[in-house]
Amino acid sequence: MTQLGEAIARYHRILEGEAYKDLSWAETLQEEMRARNLTSGGKPISPVLRPHFVMQRQYAALVKAAETLFSAIDRIKQLALSTPALLGRLELLPAEKMLAGVDPGYPFLAVTSRLSTHMDNGNLRFVDYNADTPTGVAYAEALNDLFYECPPVREFRKRYNLSKSGGLKHLLQSLLKAYKESGRRQSPKIAIVEFRQPFQTVDSDELMLVREFFRKAGYPTEIASPDQLEYRNGVLRRGDLAIDLVYRRVKVQEFLVRFDLNHPLVRAYREGAICMVNSFRSELAHKKAIFDLLTDETVTSGFPAAERKAIRDHIPWTRLVAQGKATRNGEQVDLTEFILKNRETLVLKPNDESPDQHSFCGWEVDGAAWERALKIALRSPYVVQERVASPVASFPVYQWGELQMRDLSVDLHPHAFLGRVQGCSSWVCAADTSGFSTLSGLAPTFIIENR
Repeated sequence: MTQLGEAIARYHRILEGEAYKDLSWAETLQEEMRARNLTSGGKPISPVLRPHFVMQRQYAALVKAAETLFSAIDRIKQLALSTPALLGRLELLPAEKMLAGVDPGYPFLAVTSRLSTHMDNGNLRFVDYNADTPTGVAYAEALNDLFYECPPVREFRKRYNLSKSGGLKHLLQSLLKAYKESGRRQSPKIAIVEFRQPFQTVDSDELMLVREFFRKAGYPTEIASPDQLEYRNGVLRRGDLAIDLVYRRVKVQEFLVRFDLNHPLVRAYREGAICMVNSFRSELAHKKAIFDLLTDETVTSGFPAAERKAIRDHIPWTRLVAQGKATRNGEQVDLTEFILKNRETLVLKPNDESPDQHSFCGWEVDGAAWERALKIALRSPYVVQERVASPVASFPVYQWGELQMRDLSVDLHPHAFLGRVQGCSSWVCAADTSGFSTLSGLAPTFIIENR
């Protein structure tokens, strides 16, 4: 058994002990999540009773690989901005291209970002990149603080050293650095801008955590939806708050569906009245087609050797779906024919995340359904990507008043600020996705070492 396996087995034995047969401690844990606003949709944000443990050497490898890839992604974005042919391969809307051409006032293409990672026995595969609305930073930090002091974890810490990672401090520091780089000197007033969902009457719990952290640090902060913003006399406002710095949590495409380019947020951004993080330029890397460019060796041939190696080792082969030839492992293939013949090893993903478009996993559908999925992918921007198996681990969960052991898939999210990884969060969900399941959420994430 590996060191990590031994540690997990020890934690599970602790839960099997007499001291934890009474599950009042688990009920208290869920009540505390509610009290600390660690909820989503009215439910505690975490369904599990065990943290997700990552060995120190695994975390070091994750940080090294992720930071190398963040550098390569930044290089790809710079190339795309200066090369119309590459920019065209990202399938941006005309309005998105226009917004990407606006200078945000600072040199960083992504101030905050996140990678979706599958880590299995030390093997790392990054399947998605998010520089548009990376979430989980505030939840993860607060969840780590809560679990660190819960009784089973306190007992577990007698044998193992656990390191917590927090990202809120680094998030604020990165926002302030971008703000300063944009030439502003006065202390900023901050707006966290995000859409409210239909029938949503209160702000999201995570954004309230972010807002309170910013306020405690001395920065007046409000949460605003785009329709609450006004722009008059060169000042963007949300009510009485004159906004200097916008932490953008709205997706560009969703924004453009609802508003045009005369919206107050866009006008203030284009006229340099605000500093916005992330800028609209970050949308370049939010497209799934960014992995098409990354895995195209004709595009990355001039990249540093370390970045090219990281791409080969950690990024699955990805191509924008289209009629014609594509390169794979140095060979030319007819792309649509290849997709049809290799259903079991491929996934089709929409270029933009949208509730109206869905991913299709070839191994979950039959041949006829796969052909229909390919027709959809040819009509609107989709990418095809190599299958990367999700790692599965056994977690104790608290459901219906009892402890159950469930197999959950784990997606690890390293969070980066200005290209440097500062902590990570873990998303878990039911491993069997054949039917509806409410068993999903965050798991606290700890870096573990033997004492």
